[in-house]
Amino acid sequence: MRNLELWEMDAQREKLLLHGESALANEELLAMLLEGRSDGMTALERAAELIDHYGDLATLRRASLADLASRKGMSLSLACTLVAAVEFGARAQMPRRQRFLVTGVQSVFEFYAPRLSHLSHERFHVMCLDARHLLLRDALVAIGGAATCGIEPREALVEAIRLQSHAVIFVHNHPSGDPAPSNDDLSVTRRLKRACELLGVVPLDHVIIGEGRFVSLVNAGLFSEL
Repeated sequence: MRNLELWEMDAQREKLLLHGESALANEELLAMLLEGRSDGMTALERAAELIDHYGDLATLRRASLADLASRKGMSLSLACTLVAAVEFGARAQMPRRQRFLVTGVQSVFEFYAPRLSHLSHERFHVMCLDARHLLLRDALVAIGGAATCGIEPREALVEAIRLQSHAVIFVHNHPSGDPAPSNDDLSVTRRLKRACELLGVVPLDHVIIGEGRFVSLVNAGLFSEL
């Protein structure tokens, strides 16, 4: 079994070297992350099993660590490697933070979509900005479940105050893929806006990230009414 796995890995690396990474099939790319023996399966067999189970790479990307580790041929170590690779790829797509300038809501979406759109749970971020709308800090302030994420205004604005931010943009994701704001989203935004006014920070927008799309409460005409 080990000799077969080594042959498969050599063949995939040779294919990559000769023809480039785009020539590799999905299971071949995945197999290169899953080297190591587990349940007598080769890396290519493990990769094929994962893709067959999840159906496509987008669904596989959303899988939790526990779910991946429970699959046939997968160990916790291999699952950690795969989750780390997914996160690395997402971060590599993000603009360089020290140079990032918020030019509009589309730029906010492009900044966060690689990190948030695939998640199976909610995350709430606060963009801390200077007077020119250059990013000072992307602050992750809360991690929730599949449909909610508890937010306390004081905790949400700690980093903004520490950095003496001029303005903030609130950002969170909807794991359902539908970015339409809920009543809870509007209520949280209202409380956060009031806290900003008391602390002398300008609240610019609340952007909700879905699957390939987003909603800006400002653009939707809801932000000013809260």
